[in-house]
This record gives sequence, structure tokens and C-alpha cells, in this order.
Amino acid sequence: MTNDMRCAAKALRADMSLPEMLVWTRLKQRIIGRPVFRRQYPIGPYVADFYCSRARLVIEIDGMAHDIGDRPERDIIRDKWLRDKGLEVYRIQATDVLANPVEVVEGIIVVTLNRLKLFTP
Repeated sequence: MTNDMRCAAKALRADMSLPEMLVWTRLKQRIIGRPVFRRQYPIGPYVADFYCSRARLVIEIDGMAHDIGDRPERDIIRDKWLRDKGLEVYRIQATDVLANPVEVVEGIIVVTLNRLKLFTP
């Protein structure tokens, strides 16, 4: 990880979107038995919205910008790169977060716990 990526991640943490903030306020709660997430976490040439290292899971919150221009193709390339590194990518629409952030985070926890079963003896 380069210093540039660390700086980019730090800037993104300071400028999270509303849907990202709604998810983060719920994910950051350190409840026993719940997976630990990092926000705006640099992975190679990318910065994941959220990352759980134990589950090898990347969570991406996709706003409207992900449907514009070359963004869909860039997301496909990015997801392939992450999967080639053994990571799973779980994409969530920002509109879903805005509609029901509690339900979205519950879904993230379920997906994460299921992934953890793959890596826990």
C-alpha cells in the first residue's frame, strides 16, 4: 500500500456519503460476536467502502455515479481484481441504504457471518 493510497483513504473517510455514514454508524459498534469492519480501507490500487479482513469481504455502497459513463466497466474490473485476491465483493445500492439502513446492515452482518464460517475451523 502506497502513501498516496493511505492519503486517499483518509480523505475519503473525511468525506463519506450519507448512505456510507448511515452504514458506518451501525457497523462500527463493537458488539461481542460481531465482525469488525474498517471504513474506506485501501486494498491494492483501490479503496473499499468497508472491509472485514477476517471474512475477506469488501462492502461497496453504490450511488448513482456507479451507473454513469465508464463506471460500470471500471467496477467490473475492480471487482475482478479483488476477487482474484480472494476477496468477496458485496454491492449495495445507496437508495436501499437510505430506505432502510437497519435492514441493510443486518444483511451485511448475515453475509459477513456466513463468510466467516468459510474461514473458521
